[in-house]
Amino acid sequence: MLSLHPAPAVAATQDCAPAIKTVGLCGSTDGSSVTVTGTQPGPQYPGSSSNPGSNSGYSTPGTSAPRYSRPQQNYDTDDCRGVSDLRCVRGAEPGLTPEAPASAPAAPTISITDLVTLTPATATPTADPSNVGIAGLPTNFVTTASVHTRTGTLFGAPLTARFTPVGYDFAYGDGTTAHTTTPGATWDTLDQPQFTPTATSHTYTDRGTYGTTVTIHYTAEIDLGTGWIPLTGTLTIPGPTQQIRIYEAHTALVAHTCTEQPTAPGC
Repeated sequence: MLSLHPAPAVAATQDCAPAIKTVGLCGSTDGSSVTVTGTQPGPQYPGSSSNPGSNSGYSTPGTSAPRYSRPQQNYDTDDCRGVSDLRCVRGAEPGLTPEAPASAPAAPTISITDLVTLTPATATPTADPSNVGIAGLPTNFVTTASVHTRTGTLFGAPLTARFTPVGYDFAYGDGTTAHTTTPGATWDTLDQPQFTPTATSHTYTDRGTYGTTVTIHYTAEIDLGTGWIPLTGTLTIPGPTQQIRIYEAHTALVAHTCTEQPTAPGC
């Protein structure tokens, strides 16, 4: 089927031959251009004696003809008769220039920062044990972070993202920070005595309450349905604040224990 797209619409001349009227276009009488696209089955046209049913000059059914733009030109009624009528719609007419096909829009590029909309997991630091510590002694910090996935839609396409923690920035609330590659572990897990240094511990100078945080650095991969694709860079996800209470500890030499002398100083 031949599809005609006038730009703007052009009315058919009243005296066109029946073959041209069937198509719905004879020519332009107002100086406008005509764009022709599509395919045409084989109606009979004069001038094809060897094959009365041929459609010489037309596209094979089921194929797509190129688009052409007609230069500004006027036709009178006599131009739309006989074999020469086919130039009104035939794509092979001399002087018609193929239009360049419209280029498809470029696919969006996904960067790791785009994945922040999928809300990777945050983490909260915990002081071991029970969010308390002693000034002048190491306070051990532990956080929890693991590989996890998120699903969602990005730029109109569904995808799955996998986040892997690779770094931790501890902010201890007294102006000091530390970057580690481990989330930390309890003294019991490490099989260490309490108040001994660890990879994530920090020693406070003064007693008080401190707001501590941990920021996690993630690498990321995405799956659009064809397998995991790693993205360049890391994604930085800050976590909420955790209050840590730091106490002072004092020692004194006594002659008896509190059990032996309950009224002794410090008992």
